[in-house]
Amino acid sequence: MKISVIVPVLNEEKTIAATLDRLRPLKPEEIIVVDGGSTDRTPDILNGADIKVIASPSGRAEQMNRGAAAATGDLLLFLHADTALPPTAMSDIRSAMQDHRCVGGRFDIELDGRRWMFRLIGSLISLRSRLTRVATGDQGIFVRRKVFETLGGFPRIPLMEDIAFSLMLKRYGQVACLRSRVITSSRRWEKEGVWRTILRMWILRLLFRAGIPPLGLKRYYNDAR
Repeated sequence: MKISVIVPVLNEEKTIAATLDRLRPLKPEEIIVVDGGSTDRTPDILNGADIKVIASPSGRAEQMNRGAAAATGDLLLFLHADTALPPTAMSDIRSAMQDHRCVGGRFDIELDGRRWMFRLIGSLISLRSRLTRVATGDQGIFVRRKVFETLGGFPRIPLMEDIAFSLMLKRYGQVACLRSRVITSSRRWEKEGVWRTILRMWILRLLFRAGIPPLGLKRYYNDAR
């Protein structure tokens, strides 16, 4: 099973080089970075990398869909620019997808901050995801290419595209919850405050599930870079 890793970026000069350096040794068959119009040094960094780079209008859903359209893999793995995969990521995915009932999945998560609270938050996110079979994008969502195309890709909404896609995916078939952990940046929590971030994310998620349009919720979500 050929794995294509798709990384959407927008002004990620601080993270993308390190992410690619950690990703290459894992030897996925394909790495695609989709730039949503970065105005910092991100394009210069990407031009010097031995990967496929695609230009796209900004918007994580649109960028990931364009990356998927250009991918050649049997499995698509969507990775945030500030997230590192575990060393066993490729073999873990292939092992899980040997079960033909499994349509996709995600990893457990760990935040890279040193505070004990970040370890607890990562564990709780992983537990919630395991119980609900719903993942956030920073958990490294992967899916069979044919299933992704059947579902129509990520909904083209400005926020919560990962939650919306996860809900569609679990209705379609079995979702693998891998216990190996991705390590993602704690920069949002450190910038905005732990409790404030927790409260905001839960409110946004509840309002989304209640049917509030993502465009209206976007004003309360700040990108942390």
